[in-house]
Order: sequence, then C-alpha cells, then structure tokens
Amino acid sequence: MRKACQWLLLLFVFTIPWEYSLDLGEPLGNVARVIGLLLLLATIPAVLQAGRLRTPGPMQALVLAFYLWLCCSYLWTIEPQETITRMRAGFQELMVVWLVWELADSASDLRMLLRGYMAGSWVLAVLTLASFASAGAIAEGQIRFAAIGQDPNDVARFLDLGFPLAALLLNGEKRRPGRVLAAAYLPLGLVGVLLTASRGGFVAAVVGLAGSGFLLTYGHPRRMLAGAVALPPIAGAVWLTVPRGTLERLATITEQLQGGDLNQRLNIWQAGWHAFQRAPFFGTGAGSFVSAARLSPIDTAHNTALSIAVSGGVCALLLAAAIVAAAIWSITQTRGPLRWAAATALAVWFVSSLVATVEESRTTWLLLALIALAGRLVVEDPEGMADCFPASARNVSFE
Repeated sequence: MRKACQWLLLLFVFTIPWEYSLDLGEPLGNVARVIGLLLLLATIPAVLQAGRLRTPGPMQALVLAFYLWLCCSYLWTIEPQETITRMRAGFQELMVVWLVWELADSASDLRMLLRGYMAGSWVLAVLTLASFASAGAIAEGQIRFAAIGQDPNDVARFLDLGFPLAALLLNGEKRRPGRVLAAAYLPLGLVGVLLTASRGGFVAAVVGLAGSGFLLTYGHPRRMLAGAVALPPIAGAVWLTVPRGTLERLATITEQLQGGDLNQRLNIWQAGWHAFQRAPFFGTGAGSFVSAARLSPIDTAHNTALSIAVSGGVCALLLAAAIVAAAIWSITQTRGPLRWAAATALAVWFVSSLVATVEESRTTWLLLALIALAGRLVVEDPEGMADCFPASARNVSFE
C-alpha cells in the first residue's frame, strides 16, 4: 500500500504546476486538489498499517505551528468566512510538507519527485505555448499568454522554479531521455516565461537561469562554449516568436524600478502597512488582507511577508521566517550540485515572494518539503544521494 501512496505522491507533484488548467468543478476542484485528497486518504491507512510515523523534523514542526496559528486567528478575525476558507485551503497546501516527508524514503524517491515537478512544468509550458498559438489570441492581439485557467504571473513563477531543477537533473541523469527532457526544458521554459510578459517572473527567471548556468558550466569549459554557441540562435528564435508588445512590456522593468509604482503595488503595500500598524502582534485574521487594507476584492497583497504580517501579525511572520531558516539549514546539509540547485530555487522563490503572495501556493510548500527531504536524506542515504546527485557532473551527452 505504501508503494501505491508513493506513486500517488508522484502524480500529485506532477499536477501541481498546471493544476488550475484542469478544474473538475464543485465540489471536487482542480486536479491537484482531487489527487491530494486521494493521497491523504490512502496515506493514513498506510501509516496505520506500518504502525509508525516518521519523526518530524524542524520544518514539519514549524509548518504545523504556522498552520495552528492560522487556525487560532479565527478567534479574532475581522473576516470569519474568509478565515475559514483560508484554513481549509491552508490544510490542503501545508499537508504537502508532511506527505513528502512521510512517503519519500530514498534519494531515488527525491529524484523521481524532482522529475515529476519538471514534467509538470513541461505541461504548463506547452499549455502556455498553445494559448499563444490559439486563433483567439492571435485575433485579439494579446501580449500576455498563460495556460488556460492560470494567471500569467503564477505561470511565470511556476516555470521559474523548474530551471534549477532541470539543470540539476541534466547534471546527474544517466539515461538519454532524461537528459533530453531536462535540457530542452531550459529554452522551452524561458519562452513560456517571456510569453507571460510577467516582469517579476522575468526577473526571477534571470536568477534561476544564472544559477542553472553556473551549475552546468562550473569546471566544464566545453559546456560554457556550447552555451555561448547556443545563445544567438535561441535569442533569434525568441525575437522572431514572441510578440513585440510582450517584449516591450518586459522592457519597462527598469522604468518601473526607477520611478514607477510597480503596477500599483506601492499603493497596495502602503495600505497593507497601515493595516499592519492597526494590529501588529496578532494580525486581523487569515485571509483578511484585502478587508484590513480596505482594497478592492480582486486585489492581493503582492508581497508574501506583508500578507503574512497583516493576516497573522508578528507572531505569524516570525514563524514564517523560522520556516525559511529551516530550509536554509537543510540546504547547508547538502553538497555539490544539489546544494547549488536548492539554493537557486530558494532564491527564485524569494524574488517571487517580493511581488506575489506565494504563501498561498502549493508550489511554495512543495519546494520547502523537497528541500527538507534533501537535508534528511543526506544523513539517511548518503550513498544514494551521491549516486543520484553526483558532486561532479556526468558527461552530458545525447548520443
């Protein structure tokens, strides 16, 4: 039964990047939610059958404390219904941290989960390209594209996290199909990010690709030369493919940073800061940011730390900071390409968190879960980790 749960976990991870593109309607929801609930229902009897529960690590304890604080905020929330909704959604998101910790036993399990996320990112990128190529998009002269049911900024963020994971897998894959899929994701994911015209997503992509490039070329001058040769045709293909309006929107990044309002984010952050000052210690309740900041119902905080601070106060913010610190500690336990890839992925996440409310995303908790798992497996399965994620890169050949 445990093996079936592990396959369900892999399927769950695969669906997370593109979950909103397949919504089954009420009361089921999107595909990741359905599979996640099935996984939870299967894992509980599997754990009971085994007669043991894996000892939680610092990450799991802190995530549980964070969720319990979110639940406690119902006692003082200004938006009871929104808080209940957030509690339900939060459980579905945060359970990822426990499921990955409980079901993944070895380095090969970790590698399979990384492959699963990259495969899901492939699906998201292809769906975004399909949106770009659709007759409706061409007729309407769109400049922003995203997979059906997805927000362009979210698409860019999910694709960005795939870059360091693809580079890590390309570094260590033994088989040709795995290497081809990992290598092809880098240009495909980049085109997908560009098509979203997400300025924050593009900045995070630069961070992700820079880290990935370093991981792939460090100590390998031939790879550096191959990358330099590949850049001009890739740049040419992007120039010919991506609409001018899309590139022009991305070109305003410097202007927005120097004197713009970051697409009205500065006004939202100012309103959020005033809301935080009114309830600094306990916050105004989970899911209450919009009401507390007196914004339009369609707005969000566009900043993870501010969203947490307003909703849960300093206490929630400290717990969130401790969770990130636990992730950094886990990264320090790893070594070689795995450490660099995990650090790059966390850096991409951090850049995204500055302009988005990523604490409400399953990808955030999946990333933290995978980082915590890597830190644990370095101790429990060092030989397997050395084989799956070798310190010196394998000969990346497609022969």
